Amino acid sequence: MELLNAILPIILYIVSIILILMLIVICVRVLKLLDKVDDVVDNIEEKVNSFNGAFKVLNKASDSLASISESVITSVGTVVAKFINRNNKKDKGMEE
Repeated sequence: MELLNAILPIILYIVSIILILMLIVICVRVLKLLDKVDDVVDNIEEKVNSFNGAFKVLNKASDSLASISESVITSVGTVVAKFINRNNKKDKGMEE
């Protein structure tokens, strides 16, 4: 029993030292992995930002097309409304 009381703490100390060393190695590997992930994210961000100019041009083009189509639709709607109003006035004049 005395032998077990003397050996057991030594075994526990050795196992705990091994576990601490393993945790240190794992932490170092995780840090390296995070550095690689950070590099990949920075690279992707640069590539996405390179498209910002093209997106701005497309946005301006779509805005101008929308304003042109809106003005055309407004003009057509005005012409149709005038035509309908003329027909309504002619119909009222015939009824009286």
